[in-house]
Amino acid sequence: MRLAGLTLAIAVPLLGLVAPAHAQSLGQGVSAYQRRDYVAASRILIPLAERGNAAAQTYLGFMFETGRGVPQNYTEAAIWYRRAAEQGDSRAQYSLGLLYDRGFGVPRDIVEASKWLNLSTAASPPRVRDSRARIRDAVTTKMTRGQIAQARLRALEWAPSREH
Repeated sequence: MRLAGLTLAIAVPLLGLVAPAHAQSLGQGVSAYQRRDYVAASRILIPLAERGNAAAQTYLGFMFETGRGVPQNYTEAAIWYRRAAEQGDSRAQYSLGLLYDRGFGVPRDIVEASKWLNLSTAASPPRVRDSRARIRDAVTTKMTRGQIAQARLRALEWAPSREH
């Protein structure tokens, strides 16, 4: 990130906004999550997610969806998934698509579900692409031709955006 021609690494100390010594990394948050220390993971991931880290946002979305380390809250899960999905995180796009399909935390919207599932499938790594395509295709069977066309158009018009 650049600030008036200065890199953030230089600008932050000059502005007196030194990060706290206890700031932790995404790797530490993921490690805590994998150890099933969900409360510690949430304490690490929340500040990272708030600062725009898409991977942290995706983990946090999943934690809110499942109630791990934070109270279960589908609306909150959808908010975090959307922030990461808008940045191009395919796991968040997939999860957000499923929430739209089921109407959990967001209004049920099959077209929006299909859009996110299309984007997720296109961007997913080969090892998960087939399973995501199957879910996308299952959602598509519930749609009219017009809805399918609308979802595809939304996906084609979509472009990732970075948080600032």
